[in-house]
Amino acid sequence: MANTKSDRSEDDEVFQNETCKRRRMSSSFDAESPRLIPNLPDELSLQIIARVPRICYFNMRLVSRKWKATIMSSELYKLRKELGTTEEWLYLLIKIGENKLIWHALDPHSQKWQRLPAMPSFVNEEESRKGSSRLWMWNMVEGIRIAEVIRGLLGQKDALDEMPFCGCAIGAVEGCLYVLGGFSKSSTMRCVWRYDLIQNTWIKVTSMSTGRAYCKTGILNNKLYVVGGVSQGQAGLIPLQSAEVFDPSTDTWSNVPSMPFSKARVLPTAFLADMLKPIATGLTSYMGRLCVPQSLYSWPFFVDVGGEIYDPETNSWMEMPNGMGEGWPARQAGTKLSVVVDGELYAFDPSNSLESGKIKVYDQGEDAWKVVIGKVPVYDSADSESPYLLAGFDGKIHVITKDANRDIAVLKADLRSNLDSSPSISSLSPICSHEVPESGAESDPVVWRVVAKRDFGPAELVSCQVIDI
Repeated sequence: MANTKSDRSEDDEVFQNETCKRRRMSSSFDAESPRLIPNLPDELSLQIIARVPRICYFNMRLVSRKWKATIMSSELYKLRKELGTTEEWLYLLIKIGENKLIWHALDPHSQKWQRLPAMPSFVNEEESRKGSSRLWMWNMVEGIRIAEVIRGLLGQKDALDEMPFCGCAIGAVEGCLYVLGGFSKSSTMRCVWRYDLIQNTWIKVTSMSTGRAYCKTGILNNKLYVVGGVSQGQAGLIPLQSAEVFDPSTDTWSNVPSMPFSKARVLPTAFLADMLKPIATGLTSYMGRLCVPQSLYSWPFFVDVGGEIYDPETNSWMEMPNGMGEGWPARQAGTKLSVVVDGELYAFDPSNSLESGKIKVYDQGEDAWKVVIGKVPVYDSADSESPYLLAGFDGKIHVITKDANRDIAVLKADLRSNLDSSPSISSLSPICSHEVPESGAESDPVVWRVVAKRDFGPAELVSCQVIDI
């Protein structure tokens, strides 16, 4: 019996040692090349992960190296597109203080915000030369040379010297954000930076052919178009008529015919032609073409002159229909205040008084703009360059603005008749409702609901984009 117990003890010890060894070997194997989910093929695991809300991916990347590689692989997002599980997120650019730009992403379904990595502090020495940016801005808007005494008063260091990307343009194509041009060291920049949502990194891509600030962007056929803006000249900043297009698949820029600015060429006198400078005040992709509203300006006066439309099939510009050009919201038209939702072109028509702005829709058949929402709850309109932004996602119009508590709020316009059938509306809070007048016709009740809001402190809105991946 003693010998038997001894043998059993030795056998148990050998068995335990073998078990521990197999566990160690198994753990080592799992750490090197495990399956994503134990006992499941990786193909099936990928199908499961593709159905998980994207907000969870930030924590799922921490499971293991293989999980991180999977979450950051293009294969996963191709599968999400095939399955129809992609999600539209709002990407918001805000300015903190005088010289800091910060990106935040909002998942409207979970109402959670995520901060993006900081944009790189990049300065191209060949493009950036010392000078007084405030002097150039004065030359641009006034078109005159400043006396030495005024030059001395305005010779202090300006925000354009301190903040890279001031006056930059924003675009989004194929799941990536693009930041184009702007000012740095008082000069207009050619550089273009791309934020890859999957890799969570900023990458410098091929620069534009021309340094631009305050240019306009639009997307057609998965290509990024850039039109107008201002560039630096020998006498200061001058408006641009040129345009170019970027193909993300080849990382190349190509020239597009310049905008004719045809109405700017028919001014009655040479004096007006010299004083009023043509400028592109917006750009929206609509019906497979680029719609560019235009203005003539001599600071601080803007004169609307309709606009022009670019057709990629003919690679040419044509004059914008009169009704579209004349009814486009004055002075502040553009990608910030116009958006296409379900194929319809909407624009925000601001007003000097609070809560009196309107949202209009363009009727292509009648060549006219019609009011669809009579009042928009905009509170912050006095102390900000961009007190409100317009976006379209989930098939609805959204307005981004500051509320009465100075928090940045994302508001969704909903018809009261649709509230009961909306599964996600229960988690949203209403802030106001308005009756929408329609030329004596029966009005439609519109309810504005808060999708999400957050206190960003003394921040100013700059721009926004919606990306669906």
